[in-house]
Amino acid sequence: MLITGFPAGMFGTNCYVVASGPGNDAIIIDPGQDAAPAVREILSEHQLNPVAVLLTHGHLDHTWNAAELCDEFAIPAYIHPDDRPMLADPGRGIGRAMSSIIGDTEFREPEKVIELIDREPVDVAGLTFTVDHAPGHTLGSVLFGIDVDTPEGTVPVCFSGDVLFAGSIGRTDLPNGSHQQLLDSIADRLLPLPDNTVVLSGHGEQTSIGRERATNPFLADLTASGAADLPKKGRHGL
Repeated sequence: MLITGFPAGMFGTNCYVVASGPGNDAIIIDPGQDAAPAVREILSEHQLNPVAVLLTHGHLDHTWNAAELCDEFAIPAYIHPDDRPMLADPGRGIGRAMSSIIGDTEFREPEKVIELIDREPVDVAGLTFTVDHAPGHTLGSVLFGIDVDTPEGTVPVCFSGDVLFAGSIGRTDLPNGSHQQLLDSIADRLLPLPDNTVVLSGHGEQTSIGRERATNPFLADLTASGAADLPKKGRHGL
């Protein structure tokens, strides 16, 4: 399997390209600001045929180039319905104070949008991605999961968007964010995963569920005693 990624745009948002191997169909995850040129290079280098864009949530640092790539390759974008309005109106997700970063840029939905359903898998590019609704950072944040076969055995991989980072969690001070809801989502949807689950986040380095369970201060005692005494502000991105 081929999984490659790179940080793009002013927020260093991780965009990923996933395929069963070189020369096959591929999906693009979170093509944010200025991601399109690098995506095209990866597709060309590995002779990949893009068939879909998957969006972990609707913040524009993850969706900026979605319409451009979807329409160029005549492919759909998948997004949770609660975040779909941000595709055409990204200001809804960042608030007035940050809307200046949009400037005069006009946004629109891709020609084809498919709404994600919690716990309903997405079968694309010969691959099956699990979908877990994990609100808190945004109302429609989701986690995409896939099992990767390696010589050492099957390794679960989670594309966590801005829900969980190495050593931190997503911010919740933007419109419709909720710190408690985010912690509940992490407890319900991420912490039950095996320790060897590789976490590919929306920003920063890759990590694992085991590493975050053991070292992330935002998760300390989360499953045992709730979140009353945990840190209150995550970091990274929008």
